[in-house]
Amino acid sequence: MGQIDILIAGSGIAGLATAIALRQLESPDFKVNIQLYEKATELTEIGASIALSPNGLRTLERLGVHNALDDNVGFRGPSAVPMIYRHWKTNEVVSDDRFVNVPEHKHQTARFHRGHLHQALLEHVPRKDIHLNKGVRHADADANGVTLYFEDGSSAKGDILVGADGLRSKVRVAFNPEHSLHWTGRTLFRSTFDASLVENIPDLPPDSTHWWGPRHTFFASKLGKNQYTTVGQYDPTEFPQSQDPATVKWDQDGDVSIFRDLYKDWNPVVKALTEVTPYVRLFPNFAGQPLDSWVFHSRVTLVGDAAHTHGGAYAAGGSLALDDAWALYLSFRQVLAGIKPGIQLSVRNIHDALTLYEKTRLPHTERLMKGVLAGIGAPSPQTDDELRQKIKSRPSGIWLTEHDVEAAFATVLLEQGLVGNASLESESIPKQSRL
Repeated sequence: MGQIDILIAGSGIAGLATAIALRQLESPDFKVNIQLYEKATELTEIGASIALSPNGLRTLERLGVHNALDDNVGFRGPSAVPMIYRHWKTNEVVSDDRFVNVPEHKHQTARFHRGHLHQALLEHVPRKDIHLNKGVRHADADANGVTLYFEDGSSAKGDILVGADGLRSKVRVAFNPEHSLHWTGRTLFRSTFDASLVENIPDLPPDSTHWWGPRHTFFASKLGKNQYTTVGQYDPTEFPQSQDPATVKWDQDGDVSIFRDLYKDWNPVVKALTEVTPYVRLFPNFAGQPLDSWVFHSRVTLVGDAAHTHGGAYAAGGSLALDDAWALYLSFRQVLAGIKPGIQLSVRNIHDALTLYEKTRLPHTERLMKGVLAGIGAPSPQTDDELRQKIKSRPSGIWLTEHDVEAAFATVLLEQGLVGNASLESESIPKQSRL
């Protein structure tokens, strides 16, 4: 019987989705041993709200995570509109987003408390395969396999390593130490709380709403399981009493008084929302240049924010991670289809699968990241007319939110001349002995 040992660094949404996806490779002739290593001491997902657009929800369904598609777990707006954009002062609707090809309700954009989505994914991963308190110190790979080295002095070995350890990925640093992150000039205030706190706010929009001002924005939405979220965006250098963003840790306690002061002159709905928000946590926004490659030493790759450091733009991170996981599964399934039952994967086979994955995902995420980086430091609108025009003329995100990862993979197969074939021709990877 063939077998592959896969190490996944990180058991957040990207790591869990990857484990769920790759486990589907298992068959009577092929065993898949997946072990996840998580730096946290318990399986509780930090963070606040998270959105999944139609592409991510369709992939959740492919993964078999039907328990996350219920309206009780994720909130979908009653108007079937993914986002409404309002004016910061007048509260009038200036624009909105619309679905193009999302006929099924369960695939319409949904908003979750991150912890609820994380728990839904956890139900599909055996707890025995998740190792806690295993912060990655370093990673290595050679012709014989991959090794993860942990902060507690222990290590783990396998055939394939998937870095799912987030924006500040230690796996990415190990294989691409030159890559760096840059503060985008924004820090987010985020909060989630019981939706009962907003029940008495007059004229509160029932749908997810994004208010745009000349320099800042404000977002509010109901979440699944009767939760509510508020999100503010600001430049902390404008507040002398706030901390330098370079020293602020992700999900750190914030000052709710600064949050309220930032929006004190906005319309009554936004102001009321800040007043009922019981606390805020800080999320400094960092982004980095697109990677040239996601494949290292023919055995290592990245998923989620470790692969595309886009800084959370367009609330796309969760859906991107899910599509990464599915594309990685499709790539290995393609390679396995051309191998005789019971035969082990060679290093070349692994490289071929990871290359298919990279060709499927890297161009798509690179498009997003280049757009994000191009927008950093863009001048603020100087007049109200300029603001309204900016809201109305924002670029369409349909290419991102309704992306079809399976169609993208099929296109790569056609481009590579692979239709029902298993192996890429790669002169740069020599034939090697079986694992």
